Amino acid sequence: MRMNRFILLSAVVFLAVQANGGERVVATDSSAPRRFTLDEAILTALQRNPTLLIAEQEIKRTQGVIIQIRAEILPHINASGIFDWTDPNLIGARILGGTTTGTTPTPGSTATGAAASLVDSPPSQVRDVAGPALAARSSTPSTINTQTSDVSYSINVLGTQLIFNGTTWPSIRGTFFQRDSAYFAFRNILDQLLATVKTQFYQIVVNRELIKVQEQSVQLLQSQLQDQQNRFEAGTVPRFNVLQAEVAYYNQLPLLITAQNNYRISKLTLAKTLGLDFQPRRGENPLLEVIGEMPYVPRTIALADAIELGKQRRPFLKQARANVLNQRQQLRAATGQWLPTITTTGGGEWISSPTNSSWHDISKGWIAQVQGSLPIWDSGQIYGQVKQQRALLSEAELTYEDDARQVELEVQTAYSNLQQNRELIKSQEKNVGLAEEALRLAKARLDAGAGVQLDVLNAQVQLLTAQSTQLQALFGYNSSLAEFDRATGAQSTYTESFDNLAPRATRSKTYDTSSGMDAVGEHKKSSAPGVLPNRRSGPASK
Repeated sequence: MRMNRFILLSAVVFLAVQANGGERVVATDSSAPRRFTLDEAILTALQRNPTLLIAEQEIKRTQGVIIQIRAEILPHINASGIFDWTDPNLIGARILGGTTTGTTPTPGSTATGAAASLVDSPPSQVRDVAGPALAARSSTPSTINTQTSDVSYSINVLGTQLIFNGTTWPSIRGTFFQRDSAYFAFRNILDQLLATVKTQFYQIVVNRELIKVQEQSVQLLQSQLQDQQNRFEAGTVPRFNVLQAEVAYYNQLPLLITAQNNYRISKLTLAKTLGLDFQPRRGENPLLEVIGEMPYVPRTIALADAIELGKQRRPFLKQARANVLNQRQQLRAATGQWLPTITTTGGGEWISSPTNSSWHDISKGWIAQVQGSLPIWDSGQIYGQVKQQRALLSEAELTYEDDARQVELEVQTAYSNLQQNRELIKSQEKNVGLAEEALRLAKARLDAGAGVQLDVLNAQVQLLTAQSTQLQALFGYNSSLAEFDRATGAQSTYTESFDNLAPRATRSKTYDTSSGMDAVGEHKKSSAPGVLPNRRSGPASK
């Protein structure tokens, strides 16, 4: 399952910023930087961002856990075999230290009968083709001439089937919730990635515009310095004016250098988020360039509706719900250890003859077995595990409630930041025009001899401050809007299903995380103010 296919099947991504127009510009020179619009940057991040790729592999890992746990209730068939060869010179030495062949016992020995009985083998399943005639020839059966085979082997095929226990089925249900948790974690990372790419993209745009502002300021101060030098040489202004203009000019240069460095670093940061590798051929050239401006699209927002929307759609909260449901199943699995375990085993076995190595002279048969076990006394081992799982379930429920409050906080914080930056934008729209007019008048007064140089410098500083504040407000509004969409779950729209698989948990209202639902997806029970609701001490019926 490739990344693109997984995203298309598991999530229908709706980008908040639509295409800005134009196709991607493919550079013909390998040393030229790649150019990205906002949508192209987002799509590249969805394909290459390592954090998102790791989250996808986590889903695959949980799918493997489901297969592993589910195999416990399915039949297991194992085949085993043993083949053994022993040197004939060692066979007799292994049996009472003597030989196993011959018709006369060693003088003084009384173990003839015992030795013979030890090497006697069960009757072969191969019929005696000689018949009674051959048996009549041997009228004295007191002597035994038995040769033990130097080759022995056995083959068995056994199947095992679990009939009943109290742990496997809850564990299987728990693995489904683990996969749900990994899926919602993937969605949460994807939403966070969208907001991060937008913020970093706008950071590059604002840094680029700040460079332009600083360059304009440096050019103005440079022209002002040149004008004062010309006036000083003409004898119309004192040396102090020239020194003051030089100080203002050289104080502005570090701000321009800092803005240029911030611009470079912001592009490197976005390249890392997009998963772009360093290319030695480019040298010091940037890895990418961005195409786009800083938009301002006012949006009417109702805070109460936004908070409720965030609770209903945030995968962060649904992941916490999945963790609670998984802990409930783990608690059931822990208590299920007190129940009996019943398994059955059946199969066939083939054993070679001890006196004949022929493949046709074997013993074979069927094996059937039923096993059962029930814990009687374990000194509190199972009870300790149950107590741990109850505590973990309570922790997961408390975490869910805290996560719900975290969603409320994030939505309110993003809403407050949006209000602040919207007001800043409105205030600075008029302020920039006023600062430009003030600078124009200060320069005109200075040129006419009615003003002083300090007025021009102050007006330039005020204009620079207004322009920078306006740009930062635009950046703050767009980044806060991206964060608001993430906090409310509006970055993208998903389907509650997986690739070619829709578990029961995702086909129901299990993950309804609205305000009226508790940690396990049940309707909240009203309680008196100041009274904490009672916690479950064990698993409740679903």
